Amino acid sequence: MKKNVLIYVIIILIALGGILIILRGSEDDWIKDSRGVWIKHGNPYSTPDKVKEQQGIIDCANTLYDGAKSNETNFNSQCLGKCENYSVDVVHVPRTDEDNKIENQCSDFRSGITKHFIEIDKNGRIVRIV
Repeated sequence: MKKNVLIYVIIILIALGGILIILRGSEDDWIKDSRGVWIKHGNPYSTPDKVKEQQGIIDCANTLYDGAKSNETNFNSQCLGKCENYSVDVVHVPRTDEDNKIENQCSDFRSGITKHFIEIDKNGRIVRIV
């Protein structure tokens, strides 16, 4: 009798644990923040290709920024170049009407050579990725 009760208790605990895991959702995942940057949420088991790709593009944008900074560029609102299918553009924070003018966007983006862009501020921090 005691043995049967113990088995039932174990089965109920396992079932409750499974239900909690299902209801909890995916705590360990990658999510996009308000800037469009993929960030870890919890402790994901692996890194999806889309996240690895974005991390590489961000590294490239940082390299472009560091290169311009080492050349003592006076950052205002200019295009730093491209990283794969992304143009890297320096914008004001907060954004101004000047940042939205088509003539102030990267020429590669305007001409369709790149389909996306990374906006950074004059200190090299990501403003948004689109």
